[in-house]
Amino acid sequence: MTARAYTVIQAFSAGGVLRLTLNNPWRKNAIGPAMVSELLDALAAGAADESVRCVVLTGAGDAFCAGGDFAQISGADGAPPPEMKGDYADLLLAFANSSKPIVARVNGHALGGGLGLVAASHFAIGARGAKLGTPEINVGLFPMMIMAVLQRHVSRRKLLEMMLLGQRLDADEAAQCGLLNKVVEPGALDAAVDEVTSAIASKSPIAVRLGLEAFAAQDDLDLESALPLLRERLAGCLATDDAREGLLAFLEKRKPRWSGK
Repeated sequence: MTARAYTVIQAFSAGGVLRLTLNNPWRKNAIGPAMVSELLDALAAGAADESVRCVVLTGAGDAFCAGGDFAQISGADGAPPPEMKGDYADLLLAFANSSKPIVARVNGHALGGGLGLVAASHFAIGARGAKLGTPEINVGLFPMMIMAVLQRHVSRRKLLEMMLLGQRLDADEAAQCGLLNKVVEPGALDAAVDEVTSAIASKSPIAVRLGLEAFAAQDDLDLESALPLLRERLAGCLATDDAREGLLAFLEKRKPRWSGK
């Protein structure tokens, strides 16, 4: 991945993992237009880099992301508007349509738009002590866009309770709701994330890509529409070199040697 200079995120790629860090800890990594634009750019660069197998998203300092940066959005911080590549809705779509798994490393509080990024990721591992919630109602707003990703994980009644009461859940409660895959002690967070990224790296790159693309394509379809589409996608997967190699390796009782083709 070509090095890029960013102002409110950091991007570092090594060992097949693109690590993106939300990097304005003085505002608890709140999301503004500049951060959205830089994340979209970094995700696009990672998608184009064949060496990148997955993406890890985390926050600098003691927070994952406190939500929207109201000062930047309103222009109250005096900063000139950035050159925009898209808005927050585009960012959520980029997460949902990513052909490379995104792992949210939830090192601290994830609120509002920050919780939206957690919910839009393919995996989410949280540190015990982190709070996740939708406090927008407390400032006269409502978590409009993140509803679309939250409702894919949280039951209708629980989601309405969260949004209407402005609830903050602790990490264990968030896991029970389906917002986190796993909760660990803060000192074990990196090991838990590495376990996931290592497992992804051991799989066929093209099978992962085709699988995620198919998952996104069928996500909102009814059964009658989804099954024919998935039948076609399975045929495409079976036609890959990696599928042939994987089946042969299984029969020969050895580890497959993936080519990514």
